[in-house]
Amino acid sequence: MTVHLLGIRHHGPGSARAVAAALAELQPDVVLIEGPPEADKIVELAASAEMEPPVALLAYAVDDSTRAAFWPFAVFSPEWQAIRYGLAAGMPVRFCDLPAAQQFGSSGGRSVSMDPLKTLAEAGGYDDPERWWDDVIESRRGGAEPFTVIADAMRELRHGEETTGREAQREAYMRTVLRKAIRDGFERIAVVCGAWHVPALELPLPPATHDARILKGLPKRKVACTWVPWTHGRLAAASGYGAGITSPGWYHHLFTAPNQITTRWLSKVAQVLRNEDLPVSSAHVIEAVRLADTLAALRERPLAGLSEVTEATRAVLCGGNDVLLDLVTREAVVGELLGSVPSETPQAPVAADLAAQARRLRMKRDAAERVIELDLRKSNDLEKSRLLHRLRILGVHWGVPAADERRAQGTFREMWRLAWDPGLEVELVAAGAHGTTVLGAATSVMLKSADSPTLADVTAALEKSLLADLAEALPPLLQGIDTRAAADADVGHLMAALPALARASRYGDVRGTDTAGLAAVAGRMVSRVCAGLARTVHGLDPDAAAAVQELIDGVQNATVLLAEDVRSEWLNTLQGLSDRTSVPPLIRGRLTRLMLDTSRLPDHEVALRLGRSLSPGTPTADAAGYVEGFLAGGGLLLVHDERLLAMVDGWLAAIPDDAFVEVLPLLRRTFGTFAAPERRSIGARARVLSDPASLVVADDDELDAELAATALPVVAQLLGVS
Repeated sequence: MTVHLLGIRHHGPGSARAVAAALAELQPDVVLIEGPPEADKIVELAASAEMEPPVALLAYAVDDSTRAAFWPFAVFSPEWQAIRYGLAAGMPVRFCDLPAAQQFGSSGGRSVSMDPLKTLAEAGGYDDPERWWDDVIESRRGGAEPFTVIADAMRELRHGEETTGREAQREAYMRTVLRKAIRDGFERIAVVCGAWHVPALELPLPPATHDARILKGLPKRKVACTWVPWTHGRLAAASGYGAGITSPGWYHHLFTAPNQITTRWLSKVAQVLRNEDLPVSSAHVIEAVRLADTLAALRERPLAGLSEVTEATRAVLCGGNDVLLDLVTREAVVGELLGSVPSETPQAPVAADLAAQARRLRMKRDAAERVIELDLRKSNDLEKSRLLHRLRILGVHWGVPAADERRAQGTFREMWRLAWDPGLEVELVAAGAHGTTVLGAATSVMLKSADSPTLADVTAALEKSLLADLAEALPPLLQGIDTRAAADADVGHLMAALPALARASRYGDVRGTDTAGLAAVAGRMVSRVCAGLARTVHGLDPDAAAAVQELIDGVQNATVLLAEDVRSEWLNTLQGLSDRTSVPPLIRGRLTRLMLDTSRLPDHEVALRLGRSLSPGTPTADAAGYVEGFLAGGGLLLVHDERLLAMVDGWLAAIPDDAFVEVLPLLRRTFGTFAAPERRSIGARARVLSDPASLVVADDDELDAELAATALPVVAQLLGVS
């Protein structure tokens, strides 16, 4: 009986190539691989033609789906090559790491006291551990197997080291699985594990009682295990993955390219840049290859590594532009390759329901971000929208509304930005606590929201439920809103909840949902707001007044979506408050502007109020507040009404120097909200007010009457003048 220990680095192309070659030569009759033993039942799925790495084993606690862990594999992972070799050869493939059931049931940190790669790199004269490993292992294209040397190095590093904690538990279980394989009568046993563990698995093994003591008393949890798609981006160290690598795309290339590694890689980089319409020629590629190979020779490297091809890319293909180099890193060095798993892979109920719906709606889960536009008048697009909204309720953010969608709320058009993150598989598992389907789980979550004590939370839940078409959740949520609105004496709470309720009414119309009950609740809420608004706006300090002004603007926009009688009641209330001296100047100015915009006040009355508020007897701070409220939302009024502009201009010119310094921040905030063209137009018209001579009017003699006559027929047609 012989045991062959193949010490590897996770996700290393050189290690993967060496493992494949060693297994072909050794021809073992069983392969033990570092990984969760719970996956032994589903390992055969890796032989399916539908299984395309990168993929990952997902294990999760059945009684607490938040306890989950992934074991990712890429095509260049040594463990993946061992799995595929063993299955193709028809031999048993077993996992030998500490079971997930025990990892989830206990807490134990890693206890490795050194970084083995760093130590070996320093011994070899390297200041970069990654580059040392790349030179010694990952860039190998042939030659002697590296496992004997790796074992010797790790044995030396671990001399005198005592492993404790979680690492001791893991190695004890690995030895337990190895003993079982020996007892089962296997003659040629291959063990593929992290290089650090090799010395702990060498024969002779310590007594079984030694390991039993280490593992004794470890709590267990019931665990389920499955395969899920993975991405190169999630393999990257930047994603937070503990065993991550810096360049999954580069490693994939190293493993899959049959020859001419540098040339093929730089050709791929050139294509990435060409896809961005950047001029990269064949001559650029040839020159970049020469530079990379020359750098490798000067540095005495066996072939150009990532650092050499990166420097050649920056200098030749990117012209020294680091922005373009970042693009290459993102698209090529890391990449976003998404794997796939067989259709018969066991899934959590909600995940299985999502997969079925995605297939029916022809929604491909892709790691690359893309934007889709949905027309809610089409049944297929409407179903896609409902699915995406339901997933968002469950915390599965496969899609997020694009920027344009926010400007189109309540219409038949939605824009979504889609990108599938494999980490969402855990959220799908967690959603199983609420139901077995996407619809059922989302409905359950919204029904729980109906019990929220906060009116705004219940209103927001109702809006989400309408978007997601959760019919069963609507009646309890609507009842919850009505009950809380009737009991809530805080007008601010009612005002904060109204915009979402009004939008929900519009969504219901678009999506074919009966919103009669919703509109009735919204109408009653507006009546309560109108009844209590006078008390709410009385005697506020400037900060509180600014907060109430925002609430007023929100309700003003919301009532546009409600019945005409509801809006009339609201506007009548605002009109009655718009000239009360007890109302803060900021809010009075805003209400006066709203009355002007809705034709509730004539122009001369508005001018009278503005002039009174800007009179010399009014404190400068109060006048500034009135102007801020009046002009909030845009400055076009000053562009088109010269009388109002003259009032504001005269008031500004009359402010004493010391008072002007005090109100300047407020004025900057007010006028800073105007669009740049508005500010330019206001400035030009104000200059004319102070210096009429600056307005240049063309003399009649300068008018080319003949040329002007040629434009008159077109102007007449545009104006509809016969």
